Amino acid sequence: MSLLEISGLNLKIGAADILHNVSLAVEAGQVTAVIGESGSGKSMTAYCVNQLLPRGAAAGGQVLFDRQNMLALDEASLCQMRGRDIGMVFQEPMTALNPVQTIGAQVAETVLIHGEASKAEAKAIARDTLNRVGLPEDQFPLSRYPHELSGGQRQRVVIAMAIALRPKLLIADEPTTALDVTTQAQILELLKRLVREEGDMGLLLISHDLGVVADVADRIVIMRKGEVVEQGTTAEIFAHMKHPYTKALFEASSHAPERGDNAEEVSILEVADLVRDYALPKKSLFGKAPKFRAVDGVSFTLKKGESLGLVGESGCGKSTLTRAILGLEAVQGGSITINGEQVRAGHTVPRNLRRNMQVVFQDPYGSFNPRHKVSRLVAEPFHLLDDAPKGENRRLAIAEALMAVGMHSSDADKYIHEFSGGQRQRIAIARALIINPELIILDEAVSALDVSIRAQILDLLAELSDRLGLSYLFISHDLSVVRAITDRVMVMKSGEIVEEGLTEAIFRNPAHPYTRALLEAAPKLEEMLQ
Repeated sequence: MSLLEISGLNLKIGAADILHNVSLAVEAGQVTAVIGESGSGKSMTAYCVNQLLPRGAAAGGQVLFDRQNMLALDEASLCQMRGRDIGMVFQEPMTALNPVQTIGAQVAETVLIHGEASKAEAKAIARDTLNRVGLPEDQFPLSRYPHELSGGQRQRVVIAMAIALRPKLLIADEPTTALDVTTQAQILELLKRLVREEGDMGLLLISHDLGVVADVADRIVIMRKGEVVEQGTTAEIFAHMKHPYTKALFEASSHAPERGDNAEEVSILEVADLVRDYALPKKSLFGKAPKFRAVDGVSFTLKKGESLGLVGESGCGKSTLTRAILGLEAVQGGSITINGEQVRAGHTVPRNLRRNMQVVFQDPYGSFNPRHKVSRLVAEPFHLLDDAPKGENRRLAIAEALMAVGMHSSDADKYIHEFSGGQRQRIAIARALIINPELIILDEAVSALDVSIRAQILDLLAELSDRLGLSYLFISHDLSVVRAITDRVMVMKSGEIVEEGLTEAIFRNPAHPYTRALLEAAPKLEEMLQ
């Protein structure tokens, strides 16, 4: 019998049917990946296993874990199993971690809650577990806080919390979303290694990215609109795609939009010899505070109508550079000009400059006010216009912006917490596009999107660039996306641009060892299809 066996699972939340007759299994020592777009029911299927369901939810069918029907257990029994027998790795590590508790305390908390050890023993287990997930004590003491870690390191802490008591089943819900390619590869290899080391632990891996799971999963389950449309071993799925939806997912994963050559000789953005230093804590009372150079002499030009990619690992300086261009970071050297006008941090950025420059941030939820409806959030840039639409024209403009990114006009009346991560990112893109700026900075703008929606967004961005002459600074860890949407690409490492050139030339013949390492770590879906 399988470690986890789901059969005939149905789920309703209020009057809405979420899951329909879902059946799948996870074997001990194996990885089962559930693939699907936002709203397909893949996460809700996972939440049914340990009954982490919202109010008003009613589940039917069978969810047998270690021969027990999880749907028949009371809350007290479920609480005993969560964390001890079933570990959970959530999609966003920063929201899964307590910002005011150290990483050691949070990993040890799982052990203490289940009464498995004393405080000293729990601390020792926490240290050992953090070592297992690649956070050694000499570099990552238990006293570190989440904000002192990178995204990939936080995800390792979340994984450590989930495996501290060596559970029989580990559920990982989009564990590599928004991580750079090398960190993504490391996290997936870590999960695979943990399953291999434990021997009897099963992994239920939730993802929207086929390329991510192909090297890790033993079995793949494809879900659409709350139903399983196809499942089998990874080799079977890649060799014989029977369902049209499965074929569509594969095609969308490697989609490249048709793009015209719209670049003009006129520059819209010029960055020259940019330097950004941060002061580090003093090592002695009277000593001088050391400095960390986040951006080190970066220079580049972005032409009107051009799409320029910026790739690199977390911590390489991409986000710092972005904030400096937006006038949100003071710099110690160099200059930034947009349409010949200099951007100065700490000064009031001219209104016309703000009008022509919009940004889509990496974390869509953090860039929205949760108390406002989507209609107000999307319309925020209208304050930069002298003739902002009002009344019915305003409502129509908001509806058009939402529908352009794959949303519905009725979504304008909802709140941001009612949407999935990918849907929030679409709303963020709609907000950036609504006033038709000349320059859009896209910071991981499609990292959380489903492959089909990502394809639509890339087509939209290409169409807008062709029609309106928009310029894009496209920051992404997804090299396939960068290759599909950019004319030129820059590779950033340790605050420096180590390689720059035409996108196709860089991808076909990378000159720098770091660029070659990034390309090697990226999922290669085309090779898997052969």
